[in-house]
Amino acid sequence: MMDLLLAKDMGFCFGVKRAIKLARDIRKKTEENVYTMGSLIHNPQVVEKLRGEGIVPVSDLSEADGGYVVIRSHGVSPEVRKDIKERGLKVIDATCPLVKRAQEKAMELVKDGYETFVVGERDHPEVEGIVGYTGGRVQVINVDDEVEIKEDGKVGLIAQTTQSMQSLEDAIIKLLPKTKELKVFNTICEVTDRRQEEVRRLAGMVDAMVVIGGKKSANTSRLAAISRNEGCMTHHIETVDELKEDWFEGRDRVGVVAGASTPYWVIDEVICKLNEIA
Repeated sequence: MMDLLLAKDMGFCFGVKRAIKLARDIRKKTEENVYTMGSLIHNPQVVEKLRGEGIVPVSDLSEADGGYVVIRSHGVSPEVRKDIKERGLKVIDATCPLVKRAQEKAMELVKDGYETFVVGERDHPEVEGIVGYTGGRVQVINVDDEVEIKEDGKVGLIAQTTQSMQSLEDAIIKLLPKTKELKVFNTICEVTDRRQEEVRRLAGMVDAMVVIGGKKSANTSRLAAISRNEGCMTHHIETVDELKEDWFEGRDRVGVVAGASTPYWVIDEVICKLNEIA
């Protein structure tokens, strides 16, 4: 008999729920086209469901033929906003409030004369937006980077909202000896941090972990990475079809966690299948 240990907090976070609601609300109110600038959230099942409802993702604004553009939860740069308006498209801003706070803190640090760094993934849309808001004056770093500081040693630091607290702490440890002044804003999402602590706790209690969510989702991928770093056999899946029964042979306890952009119906399907296997 295999026991399942479920994380207390799974499924859509506030920012994801808000983005989906805003997109669906405008779809109901207008006969015009409704687009999203890129994937509204990093979950392909939800994106396809929204497409079926007439909310269409575009990778380039030239693909948008009039109507509304929903700015995704990750946010966009001011240049993209300007481009949307210059094309005569209407904006629905679904940027997560916590992402907006990170953008604002980055601008505040730059304005106050700090050499500013953001701990994050260079090609992630949230980070691209943050860099764009400061006119490219924020430098993106990760734990492996060698960082050079200007002579005045006045440094500011924020983090991509889905980074781990450990990543931010590592950056502080790396930067502090090189600076005369270090100003840090903790811009990591509280829900993200709580879920990371939960997966860390579960990883020490189970023989295997199933992490449910988009492969391109930063917060979901980080849950899987944390579980693996804790020495737990970890399987990151997007849907129930990816589950393999032989993963769980000889496993007495299996943990289940899910990312902040993972829909409840996908989580329920996986849990039902795991119960069948158990």
